Amino acid sequence: MKSWLKNLGPVIGLVFVFALFAILTPDKFATASNLQLMLLQTAVVGTAALGMTVVIISGGIDLSVGSVIALTTVIVALLLNSGAPPLVAAMGGVLAGMICGSMIGLLITQVRLAPFIVTLGMWGALRGAAKGLAGETMIVTPGTWLTKLLNTLTDQQSWMLFPPGVWLMLLLAVIVGIVLKYTRPGRHVFAVGSNEIAARICGVSVERTKLMVYVIGSGFAALAGVLQYSYLTVGDPTTASGMELDIIAAVVIGGGSLAGGEGSIMGSLVGALIMTTVANGCTKMELPNWVQEIVAGAIIVIAVSLDRFRHRKYHD
Repeated sequence: MKSWLKNLGPVIGLVFVFALFAILTPDKFATASNLQLMLLQTAVVGTAALGMTVVIISGGIDLSVGSVIALTTVIVALLLNSGAPPLVAAMGGVLAGMICGSMIGLLITQVRLAPFIVTLGMWGALRGAAKGLAGETMIVTPGTWLTKLLNTLTDQQSWMLFPPGVWLMLLLAVIVGIVLKYTRPGRHVFAVGSNEIAARICGVSVERTKLMVYVIGSGFAALAGVLQYSYLTVGDPTTASGMELDIIAAVVIGGGSLAGGEGSIMGSLVGALIMTTVANGCTKMELPNWVQEIVAGAIIVIAVSLDRFRHRKYHD
């Protein structure tokens, strides 16, 4: 029963939040166009949450993902304006994100710095790098197929059901879920997060696993940055400010534990949907931004409190 409640808890929460806003704003919230808009917004947070899920399962944390997303939009825009093909521009942005992740992983595994401190420092450094590369302004680019990944579907595209960016998120979710559950590296991630000392005794290369985890985490944040660029159609060094909190909250709401060793891909996607639904619902109710920020902060505190409650017997 506990297992079922744990798995169904995020889904029940999503249904409750959705029903609440549907009742409060029936003419604005529960419409086909708004549902599609929420899917577009969820694709960015959800894609980054896939990588964050791996990081949190390993017992780590990454506060720099929002800055990685912003930096990726700038790099993609700069490459496109330099004449690079769209695919090369996207790959360049993802490669830059993975390099950032390798820097974080090396500082954690080789210099033995705490993940919180390292990623907090990278949060500021990467945001500054994005602003410097962009000249502290948005970078306008020519239209390419990259800007159509998160476009609202036209009547002729209704057969697709979801925009390409949403399908990409779902495909990546399936791949990450299979890797975590059925492969040796996936089992190593859970082992390191559950008990690092025991994992080391059993022959798991803890340092290599942690390095891999942060490269994956930043790589998925960069993929989310590509989707964010598609949504904005510009390179914006100020975008995704505070999004790292939504991403972390999505993972914790979905059953991930900040203590490590627990988490699920499906739960993280549901958590991302909850965060998007709350933000969208508050907007439809025409609540001011400061109210929305309070609500988002309260959700994060509640999610962490629930995580603490779930593991009280291990801490007390």
